[in-house]
Amino acid sequence: MDMAEAKRTLEAALLCAPQPLALRDLGALFDESIDGDALKGLLDELVRDWEGRGVELVPLASGWRFQSRPEMRDALERLSPEKPARYSRAAMETLAIIAYRQPVTRGDIEDIRGVTVSGPIIKTLEDRGWIEAIGTREAPGRPALYGTTRQFLDDLGLSRLDELPALSESLGTEPGGDLLVRLGDGQGALELEAERAETTPPDAAGLDAVAPVAAQTSPPAAADGDASLTAAMAEAAEPPAPQP
Repeated sequence: MDMAEAKRTLEAALLCAPQPLALRDLGALFDESIDGDALKGLLDELVRDWEGRGVELVPLASGWRFQSRPEMRDALERLSPEKPARYSRAAMETLAIIAYRQPVTRGDIEDIRGVTVSGPIIKTLEDRGWIEAIGTREAPGRPALYGTTRQFLDDLGLSRLDELPALSESLGTEPGGDLLVRLGDGQGALELEAERAETTPPDAAGLDAVAPVAAQTSPPAAADGDASLTAAMAEAAEPPAPQP
């Protein structure tokens, strides 16, 4: 196949796709006439072709997609003035703990936060597609171990967990605030609602003091490594809103 025509085909597929496309899906466009290396080369060319424009092609956890650049967000949000979803402070803190300490049980989260984690909080995060049960711990009752999903990374504009913001910066004095303001219906404008049912918020320093649970137990391996967590946390750039 002519490579120029192949690049046009890739571009059209990615622009029209309602969700990120994995390499295997993109390869299916060509009936195995283009190998993986050539496919990645064409994607790199497309990334360069779209430099300086209002949208960019980026690799995420579940595949490649076109999305608006960060500087376009304010203008694009005028097209959709609806308020983003609101989540409680407790839900945001729970999500931050799962993201950085995974795999964790509800008991682990409660030990870190110092308060009980209600079932509706876990269900809310599961329904949003940000967390899932990835195994069970070998302990009485075999409690479920929770980890984040590819959807969580996609909504953050990340491809791997080791691209999460540094732990001390994302938790700080407002646990999960810096990290989780990036989430919420793909707009990166999540509003945090104070938890009315709870009293004292957890001590942020306690999150740094607790040894990572991941070092104490290992869950079943997740497909393509989307549930792996590396020790080094790198600073992540502000992710843009996905292009409609």
